[in-house]
Amino acid sequence: MQKKLVSAIYLKKGQAVNGPEDLTPFQGGNAVALAEHYSNNGADALLIFDLSEGDAEHEQSLGLIKEMSRLVDIPMYGLGNIRRMEDVKKLIYAGCRKAVLNYGKASNRELLEEVSRRFGKEKIGICIDFRKEILPEGAEKDRILEYAGEAVLLAEGGPDAEALQKQSAAGELPFLWMISKEALSGAERKKLLEAERATGLADLELRDPKTHIMELKAELKAEGICVNTYESSLNWKDFKQNSDGLIPVVVQDYKTEEVLMVAYMNQDAYETTVRTGRMTYWSRSRQELWIKGQTSGHFQYVKELRIDCDSDTILAKVAQVGAACHTGNRSCFYRTMMKKDYVERNPMKVFEEVYGVIEDRKLHPKEGSYTNYLFDKGIDKILKKVGEEAVEIIIAAKNPNPEEVKYEISDFLYHVMVLMSERGVTWEDIAKELADR
Repeated sequence: MQKKLVSAIYLKKGQAVNGPEDLTPFQGGNAVALAEHYSNNGADALLIFDLSEGDAEHEQSLGLIKEMSRLVDIPMYGLGNIRRMEDVKKLIYAGCRKAVLNYGKASNRELLEEVSRRFGKEKIGICIDFRKEILPEGAEKDRILEYAGEAVLLAEGGPDAEALQKQSAAGELPFLWMISKEALSGAERKKLLEAERATGLADLELRDPKTHIMELKAELKAEGICVNTYESSLNWKDFKQNSDGLIPVVVQDYKTEEVLMVAYMNQDAYETTVRTGRMTYWSRSRQELWIKGQTSGHFQYVKELRIDCDSDTILAKVAQVGAACHTGNRSCFYRTMMKKDYVERNPMKVFEEVYGVIEDRKLHPKEGSYTNYLFDKGIDKILKKVGEEAVEIIIAAKNPNPEEVKYEISDFLYHVMVLMSERGVTWEDIAKELADR
Protein backbone atom coordinates (compact mmCIF):
# COMPACT_ATOMS: atom_id res chain seq x y z
CA MET A 1 0.00 0.00 0.00
CA GLN A 2 1.30 3.45 -0.93
CA LYS A 3 1.39 5.61 2.20
CA LYS A 4 0.08 9.19 2.13
CA LEU A 5 1.78 12.21 3.70
CA VAL A 6 -1.04 14.57 4.67
CA SER A 7 -1.23 18.24 5.67
CA ALA A 8 -3.91 19.61 7.99
CA ILE A 9 -5.72 22.96 7.88
CA TYR A 10 -7.96 24.28 10.68
CA LEU A 11 -10.65 26.79 9.67
CA LYS A 12 -12.19 29.40 11.96
CA LYS A 13 -13.98 32.61 10.97
CA GLY A 14 -12.87 32.43 7.37
CA GLN A 15 -9.17 31.85 7.95
CA ALA A 16 -6.60 29.21 8.83
CA VAL A 17 -5.82 29.03 12.54
CA ASN A 18 -3.20 27.23 14.62
CA GLY A 19 -5.64 24.63 15.96
CA PRO A 20 -8.70 24.00 18.13
CA GLU A 21 -6.89 25.24 21.25
CA ASP A 22 -5.20 28.22 19.60
CA LEU A 23 -7.42 30.22 17.25
CA THR A 24 -4.81 32.77 16.22
CA PRO A 25 -4.11 32.92 12.46
CA PHE A 26 -1.73 30.28 11.08
CA GLN A 27 0.85 31.52 8.54
CA GLY A 28 -1.14 34.69 7.86
CA GLY A 29 -4.49 32.89 7.89
CA ASN A 30 -4.85 32.43 4.10
CA ALA A 31 -6.31 28.91 4.04
CA VAL A 32 -6.67 28.75 0.24
CA ALA A 33 -3.04 29.72 -0.35
CA LEU A 34 -1.96 27.12 2.22
CA ALA A 35 -3.97 24.40 0.49
CA GLU A 36 -2.42 25.24 -2.87
CA HIS A 37 1.06 25.29 -1.35
CA TYR A 38 0.63 21.89 0.31
CA SER A 39 -0.73 20.40 -2.91
CA ASN A 40 2.11 21.78 -5.04
CA ASN A 41 4.73 20.86 -2.46
CA GLY A 42 3.93 17.14 -2.51
CA ALA A 43 1.18 16.49 0.06
CA ASP A 44 -0.99 13.53 -0.92
CA ALA A 45 -4.17 14.77 0.81
CA LEU A 46 -5.53 17.53 3.04
CA LEU A 47 -7.39 17.23 6.33
CA ILE A 48 -9.71 20.24 6.60
CA PHE A 49 -10.99 20.78 10.15
CA ASP A 50 -13.98 23.15 10.34
CA LEU A 51 -13.99 24.73 13.79
CA SER A 52 -16.83 27.11 12.96
CA GLU A 53 -19.84 27.81 15.16
CA GLY A 54 -23.25 28.41 13.65
CA ASP A 55 -24.56 28.07 10.11
CA ALA A 56 -23.23 31.40 8.78
CA GLU A 57 -19.65 30.63 9.79
CA HIS A 58 -20.03 27.06 8.53
CA GLU A 59 -21.07 28.38 5.11
CA GLN A 60 -17.99 30.60 5.15
CA SER A 61 -15.81 27.52 5.73
CA LEU A 62 -17.58 25.64 2.93
CA GLY A 63 -16.84 28.56 0.63
CA LEU A 64 -13.14 28.28 1.47
CA ILE A 65 -13.20 24.53 0.85
CA LYS A 66 -14.79 25.13 -2.54
CA GLU A 67 -12.02 27.63 -3.40
CA MET A 68 -9.40 25.09 -2.29
CA SER A 69 -10.99 22.42 -4.47
CA ARG A 70 -10.55 24.64 -7.53
CA LEU A 71 -6.81 24.95 -6.92
CA VAL A 72 -5.64 21.59 -5.57
CA ASP A 73 -5.27 18.22 -7.28
CA ILE A 74 -5.25 16.08 -4.16
CA PRO A 75 -8.08 14.58 -2.07
CA MET A 76 -9.53 16.66 0.75
CA TYR A 77 -11.08 15.16 3.89
CA GLY A 78 -13.72 17.36 5.55
CA LEU A 79 -13.99 17.14 9.35
CA GLY A 80 -15.90 19.08 11.97
CA ASN A 81 -19.29 20.75 12.28
CA ILE A 82 -21.18 17.75 10.91
CA ARG A 83 -24.61 17.58 12.52
CA ARG A 84 -26.92 16.22 9.83
CA MET A 85 -26.82 14.57 6.42
CA GLU A 86 -27.06 17.96 4.72
CA ASP A 87 -23.65 18.87 6.20
CA VAL A 88 -22.08 15.76 4.68
CA LYS A 89 -23.65 16.57 1.31
CA LYS A 90 -22.32 20.13 1.43
CA LEU A 91 -18.78 18.94 2.20
CA ILE A 92 -18.82 16.48 -0.70
CA TYR A 93 -20.36 19.01 -3.08
CA ALA A 94 -17.74 21.57 -2.01
CA GLY A 95 -15.04 19.18 -3.21
CA CYS A 96 -14.17 16.87 -0.31
CA ARG A 97 -13.33 13.30 -1.28
CA LYS A 98 -14.44 12.16 2.18
CA ALA A 99 -16.63 13.51 4.95
CA VAL A 100 -15.23 12.33 8.29
CA LEU A 101 -17.64 11.98 11.23
CA ASN A 102 -16.55 12.61 14.82
CA TYR A 103 -17.23 9.21 16.36
CA GLY A 104 -17.03 10.68 19.84
CA LYS A 105 -20.37 12.44 19.25
CA ALA A 106 -23.52 10.35 19.64
CA SER A 107 -25.27 12.27 16.85
CA ASN A 108 -22.46 11.41 14.42
CA ARG A 109 -22.57 7.73 15.38
CA GLU A 110 -26.29 7.71 14.66
CA LEU A 111 -25.66 9.44 11.32
CA LEU A 112 -23.05 6.96 10.08
CA GLU A 113 -25.31 4.35 8.48
CA GLU A 114 -27.58 6.92 6.82
CA VAL A 115 -24.80 8.90 5.13
CA SER A 116 -22.89 5.77 4.17
CA ARG A 117 -25.93 4.40 2.34
CA ARG A 118 -26.64 7.77 0.75
CA PHE A 119 -23.16 8.72 -0.48
CA GLY A 120 -21.25 5.44 -0.47
CA LYS A 121 -18.92 3.93 2.08
CA GLU A 122 -15.84 5.16 0.23
CA LYS A 123 -16.87 8.79 0.85
CA ILE A 124 -17.40 8.39 4.59
CA GLY A 125 -14.78 8.18 7.33
CA ILE A 126 -14.78 8.34 11.11
CA CYS A 127 -12.50 10.27 13.42
CA ILE A 128 -11.47 8.69 16.73
CA ASP A 129 -9.59 10.70 19.35
CA PHE A 130 -7.22 8.19 20.97
CA ARG A 131 -6.45 10.75 23.66
CA LYS A 132 -9.97 10.12 25.00
CA GLU A 133 -11.29 6.87 23.55
CA ILE A 134 -10.58 3.76 21.53
CA LEU A 135 -12.59 2.10 18.82
CA PRO A 136 -15.36 -0.14 20.19
CA GLU A 137 -15.52 -3.89 19.89
CA GLY A 138 -18.30 -6.36 19.06
CA ALA A 139 -21.39 -5.24 17.15
CA GLU A 140 -20.36 -1.58 17.19
CA LYS A 141 -17.02 -2.45 15.63
CA ASP A 142 -18.79 -4.47 12.92
CA ARG A 143 -21.03 -1.49 12.23
CA ILE A 144 -18.02 0.78 11.75
CA LEU A 145 -16.41 -1.69 9.36
CA GLU A 146 -19.65 -1.93 7.38
CA TYR A 147 -20.33 1.78 6.97
CA ALA A 148 -16.96 3.61 7.15
CA GLY A 149 -14.26 3.46 4.51
CA GLU A 150 -11.40 4.85 6.59
CA ALA A 151 -10.61 6.15 10.06
CA VAL A 152 -8.65 9.20 11.15
CA LEU A 153 -6.96 8.40 14.46
CA LEU A 154 -5.99 11.42 16.57
CA ALA A 155 -3.06 10.96 18.92
CA GLU A 156 -0.95 13.33 21.01
CA GLY A 157 2.52 12.16 20.07
CA GLY A 158 4.13 9.05 18.63
CA PRO A 159 1.89 6.21 19.86
CA ASP A 160 2.73 2.55 19.77
CA ALA A 161 1.28 1.67 16.37
CA GLU A 162 1.19 -2.08 16.98
CA ALA A 163 -0.62 -1.79 20.31
CA LEU A 164 -3.28 0.55 18.97
CA GLN A 165 -3.76 -1.61 15.93
CA LYS A 166 -4.34 -4.74 17.98
CA GLN A 167 -6.76 -3.23 20.49
CA SER A 168 -9.28 -1.78 18.05
CA ALA A 169 -11.10 -2.02 14.75
CA ALA A 170 -8.12 -0.19 13.28
CA GLY A 171 -6.70 -3.69 12.82
CA GLU A 172 -9.25 -4.19 10.03
CA LEU A 173 -10.24 -0.66 8.99
CA PRO A 174 -7.77 1.43 6.95
CA PHE A 175 -6.68 4.39 9.08
CA LEU A 176 -4.77 7.63 8.83
CA TRP A 177 -2.62 8.79 11.75
CA MET A 178 -3.12 12.39 12.89
CA ILE A 179 -0.41 13.35 15.38
CA SER A 180 -1.54 16.66 16.82
CA LYS A 181 1.26 17.97 19.05
CA GLU A 182 4.64 16.33 19.47
CA ALA A 183 7.14 16.43 16.62
CA LEU A 184 8.02 12.97 15.36
CA SER A 185 11.46 11.55 14.83
CA GLY A 186 12.23 9.81 11.57
CA ALA A 187 12.11 6.45 13.35
CA GLU A 188 8.67 7.21 14.89
CA ARG A 189 7.26 8.33 11.53
CA LYS A 190 8.58 5.18 9.87
CA LYS A 191 7.07 2.95 12.57
CA LEU A 192 3.63 4.55 12.25
CA LEU A 193 3.62 4.20 8.48
CA GLU A 194 4.74 0.58 8.70
CA ALA A 195 1.48 -0.39 10.47
CA GLU A 196 -0.27 -2.75 8.05
CA ARG A 197 -3.56 -0.85 7.73
CA ALA A 198 -2.09 2.65 8.00
CA THR A 199 -2.96 4.62 4.87
CA GLY A 200 -0.85 7.61 5.83
CA LEU A 201 0.21 10.20 8.35
CA ALA A 202 -0.48 13.84 9.22
CA ASP A 203 1.84 15.51 11.73
CA LEU A 204 3.25 18.90 12.74
CA GLU A 205 6.14 18.82 10.29
CA LEU A 206 3.73 18.22 7.39
CA ARG A 207 1.80 21.35 8.43
CA ASP A 208 4.91 23.50 8.31
CA PRO A 209 4.99 25.28 4.92
CA LYS A 210 8.80 25.22 5.07
CA THR A 211 8.85 21.42 4.99
CA HIS A 212 9.88 20.01 1.61
CA ILE A 213 7.47 17.11 1.51
CA MET A 214 9.00 15.54 -1.61
CA GLU A 215 12.40 15.49 0.12
CA LEU A 216 10.78 13.85 3.14
CA LYS A 217 9.25 11.24 0.84
CA ALA A 218 12.67 10.53 -0.65
CA GLU A 219 13.99 9.84 2.85
CA LEU A 220 11.08 7.52 3.65
CA LYS A 221 11.50 5.71 0.35
CA ALA A 222 15.16 5.12 1.17
CA GLU A 223 13.93 3.56 4.45
CA GLY A 224 11.74 1.13 2.52
CA ILE A 225 8.37 2.94 2.92
CA CYS A 226 6.18 2.93 -0.18
CA VAL A 227 5.30 6.58 -0.83
CA ASN A 228 4.11 8.61 -3.80
CA THR A 229 7.26 9.97 -5.45
CA TYR A 230 8.11 10.88 -9.02
CA GLU A 231 9.58 8.04 -11.05
CA SER A 232 10.92 8.70 -14.55
CA SER A 233 10.82 5.97 -17.19
CA LEU A 234 14.02 7.38 -18.70
CA ASN A 235 17.49 8.00 -17.30
CA TRP A 236 19.70 10.91 -18.29
CA LYS A 237 21.79 8.66 -20.55
CA ASP A 238 18.66 7.96 -22.63
CA PHE A 239 18.46 11.60 -23.82
CA LYS A 240 20.20 13.10 -26.85
CA GLN A 241 22.11 15.98 -25.30
CA ASN A 242 23.60 18.94 -27.14
CA SER A 243 27.34 19.62 -27.36
CA ASP A 244 27.28 21.16 -23.87
CA GLY A 245 25.61 18.11 -22.31
CA LEU A 246 22.28 19.95 -21.98
CA ILE A 247 18.73 19.32 -23.12
CA PRO A 248 16.14 22.06 -23.78
CA VAL A 249 12.93 22.08 -21.74
CA VAL A 250 9.67 23.61 -22.99
CA VAL A 251 7.54 24.56 -19.99
CA GLN A 252 3.73 24.55 -20.23
CA ASP A 253 0.91 25.37 -17.78
CA TYR A 254 -0.67 22.01 -17.02
CA LYS A 255 -4.21 23.39 -16.89
CA THR A 256 -4.34 25.90 -19.73
CA GLU A 257 -1.52 24.39 -21.86
CA GLU A 258 -0.08 27.89 -22.27
CA VAL A 259 3.63 27.79 -23.14
CA LEU A 260 5.41 29.63 -20.32
CA MET A 261 9.15 29.51 -21.03
CA VAL A 262 12.10 27.54 -22.38
CA ALA A 263 15.15 26.62 -20.32
CA TYR A 264 17.89 23.97 -20.17
CA MET A 265 18.74 21.04 -17.93
CA ASN A 266 21.91 19.14 -17.28
CA GLN A 267 21.94 15.77 -15.53
CA ASP A 268 22.00 17.27 -12.04
CA ALA A 269 19.06 19.61 -12.84
CA TYR A 270 17.04 16.76 -14.31
CA GLU A 271 17.61 14.39 -11.39
CA THR A 272 16.92 17.17 -8.85
CA THR A 273 13.64 17.98 -10.63
CA VAL A 274 12.54 14.34 -10.50
CA ARG A 275 13.52 13.97 -6.83
CA THR A 276 12.03 17.22 -5.51
CA GLY A 277 9.08 17.83 -7.86
CA ARG A 278 10.23 21.44 -8.40
CA MET A 279 11.55 22.54 -11.79
CA THR A 280 15.31 22.94 -11.60
CA TYR A 281 17.46 24.13 -14.51
CA TRP A 282 21.05 24.78 -15.53
CA SER A 283 21.81 28.46 -16.02
CA ARG A 284 24.06 28.81 -19.08
CA SER A 285 24.88 32.43 -18.25
CA ARG A 286 25.79 31.85 -14.60
CA GLN A 287 27.03 28.29 -15.10
CA GLU A 288 25.14 27.03 -12.05
CA LEU A 289 22.08 25.08 -11.00
CA TRP A 290 18.96 27.16 -10.28
CA ILE A 291 15.59 26.26 -8.83
CA LYS A 292 12.95 28.28 -10.62
CA GLY A 293 11.40 30.64 -8.05
CA GLN A 294 14.14 30.29 -5.46
CA THR A 295 14.50 34.09 -5.19
CA SER A 296 11.15 35.30 -6.59
CA GLY A 297 8.88 32.70 -4.98
CA HIS A 298 7.49 31.89 -8.44
CA PHE A 299 8.14 28.17 -8.22
CA GLN A 300 7.16 25.67 -10.88
CA TYR A 301 5.81 22.38 -9.52
CA VAL A 302 6.03 19.34 -11.77
CA LYS A 303 2.81 17.73 -12.95
CA GLU A 304 4.16 15.77 -15.91
CA LEU A 305 7.37 15.37 -17.94
CA ARG A 306 7.28 14.23 -21.58
CA ILE A 307 10.03 13.55 -24.10
CA ASP A 308 9.78 14.23 -27.84
CA CYS A 309 10.20 11.66 -30.63
CA ASP A 310 13.96 12.31 -30.98
CA SER A 311 14.58 12.24 -27.21
CA ASP A 312 16.26 15.63 -27.41
CA THR A 313 13.60 17.95 -25.91
CA ILE A 314 11.59 17.70 -22.69
CA LEU A 315 8.04 19.05 -22.37
CA ALA A 316 7.30 19.93 -18.74
CA LYS A 317 3.71 20.48 -17.62
CA VAL A 318 3.79 22.49 -14.41
CA ALA A 319 1.75 24.35 -11.82
CA GLN A 320 3.14 27.85 -12.08
CA VAL A 321 3.15 30.10 -9.02
CA GLY A 322 3.00 33.73 -10.12
CA ALA A 323 4.86 34.74 -13.28
CA ALA A 324 7.15 32.52 -15.33
CA CYS A 325 8.91 35.45 -16.99
CA HIS A 326 11.49 37.68 -15.26
CA THR A 327 9.59 40.68 -16.69
CA GLY A 328 6.61 39.86 -14.50
CA ASN A 329 4.53 38.50 -17.38
CA ARG A 330 2.81 35.17 -16.91
CA SER A 331 4.59 33.75 -19.98
CA CYS A 332 7.88 34.66 -21.62
CA PHE A 333 6.00 34.54 -24.95
CA TYR A 334 3.94 37.68 -24.43
CA ARG A 335 5.01 39.55 -27.59
CA THR A 336 3.22 38.84 -30.88
CA MET A 337 5.32 39.27 -34.03
CA MET A 338 2.60 38.35 -36.53
CA LYS A 339 -0.85 36.82 -36.43
CA LYS A 340 -3.37 35.63 -38.99
CA ASP A 341 -7.00 36.19 -38.11
CA TYR A 342 -8.67 32.90 -37.25
CA VAL A 343 -11.68 31.61 -35.38
CA GLU A 344 -10.80 29.93 -32.07
CA ARG A 345 -12.17 26.37 -32.07
CA ASN A 346 -10.60 24.91 -28.96
CA PRO A 347 -13.79 23.95 -27.04
CA MET A 348 -12.45 24.84 -23.59
CA LYS A 349 -11.14 28.20 -24.75
CA VAL A 350 -14.44 29.01 -26.48
CA PHE A 351 -16.40 28.10 -23.33
CA GLU A 352 -14.06 30.19 -21.17
CA GLU A 353 -14.26 33.18 -23.52
CA VAL A 354 -18.07 33.15 -23.65
CA TYR A 355 -18.24 32.66 -19.89
CA GLY A 356 -15.82 35.58 -19.51
CA VAL A 357 -18.11 37.84 -21.55
CA ILE A 358 -21.08 36.80 -19.38
CA GLU A 359 -19.09 37.54 -16.20
CA ASP A 360 -18.07 40.91 -17.62
CA ARG A 361 -21.71 41.78 -18.35
CA LYS A 362 -22.57 40.97 -14.74
CA LEU A 363 -19.82 43.25 -13.44
CA HIS A 364 -20.21 45.96 -16.09
CA PRO A 365 -23.85 46.05 -17.28
CA LYS A 366 -24.41 47.15 -20.87
CA GLU A 367 -27.62 48.79 -22.03
CA GLY A 368 -29.64 46.54 -24.34
CA SER A 369 -27.67 43.42 -23.34
CA TYR A 370 -29.79 40.25 -23.27
CA THR A 371 -27.40 38.80 -20.68
CA ASN A 372 -28.04 41.76 -18.37
CA TYR A 373 -31.77 41.37 -18.98
CA LEU A 374 -31.55 37.82 -17.63
CA PHE A 375 -29.50 38.87 -14.61
CA ASP A 376 -31.93 41.70 -13.88
CA LYS A 377 -34.93 39.35 -14.01
CA GLY A 378 -33.25 36.96 -11.58
CA ILE A 379 -32.86 33.25 -11.01
CA ASP A 380 -36.45 32.25 -11.83
CA LYS A 381 -36.22 33.77 -15.32
CA ILE A 382 -32.82 32.16 -15.93
CA LEU A 383 -34.13 28.74 -14.86
CA LYS A 384 -37.21 29.16 -17.07
CA LYS A 385 -34.98 29.85 -20.09
CA VAL A 386 -32.72 26.88 -19.32
CA GLY A 387 -35.81 24.64 -19.19
CA GLU A 388 -37.21 26.07 -22.43
CA GLU A 389 -33.92 25.57 -24.27
CA ALA A 390 -33.67 21.98 -23.01
CA VAL A 391 -37.11 21.30 -24.49
CA GLU A 392 -35.99 22.90 -27.78
CA ILE A 393 -33.09 20.42 -27.94
CA ILE A 394 -35.48 17.50 -27.55
CA ILE A 395 -37.73 18.82 -30.30
CA ALA A 396 -34.78 19.52 -32.62
CA ALA A 397 -33.34 16.04 -32.02
CA LYS A 398 -36.43 14.53 -33.71
CA ASN A 399 -35.36 16.32 -36.89
CA PRO A 400 -32.86 14.28 -38.96
CA ASN A 401 -30.93 17.46 -39.84
CA PRO A 402 -28.22 17.95 -37.17
CA GLU A 403 -27.87 21.70 -37.85
CA GLU A 404 -30.93 22.52 -35.76
CA VAL A 405 -29.63 20.38 -32.89
CA LYS A 406 -26.28 22.24 -32.90
CA TYR A 407 -28.09 25.58 -32.84
CA GLU A 408 -30.36 24.60 -29.92
CA ILE A 409 -27.53 23.04 -27.90
CA SER A 410 -25.55 26.27 -28.34
CA ASP A 411 -28.52 28.28 -27.06
CA PHE A 412 -28.89 25.88 -24.14
CA LEU A 413 -25.20 26.09 -23.20
CA TYR A 414 -25.28 29.88 -23.27
CA HIS A 415 -28.22 29.96 -20.84
CA VAL A 416 -26.54 27.32 -18.67
CA MET A 417 -23.46 29.57 -18.51
CA VAL A 418 -25.64 32.47 -17.35
CA LEU A 419 -26.97 30.14 -14.64
CA MET A 420 -23.40 29.10 -13.74
CA SER A 421 -22.35 32.74 -13.43
CA GLU A 422 -25.41 33.55 -11.31
CA ARG A 423 -24.57 30.70 -8.93
CA GLY A 424 -20.78 31.13 -8.93
CA VAL A 425 -19.95 27.90 -10.78
CA THR A 426 -17.06 27.91 -13.28
CA TRP A 427 -16.13 25.63 -16.17
CA GLU A 428 -13.15 24.54 -14.10
CA ASP A 429 -15.59 23.38 -11.40
CA ILE A 430 -17.56 21.39 -13.98
CA ALA A 431 -14.42 19.87 -15.54
CA LYS A 432 -13.09 18.84 -12.12
CA GLU A 433 -16.42 17.27 -11.15
CA LEU A 434 -16.54 15.26 -14.40
CA ALA A 435 -12.91 14.21 -14.02
CA ASP A 436 -13.61 12.94 -10.49
CA ARG A 437 -16.49 10.72 -11.60
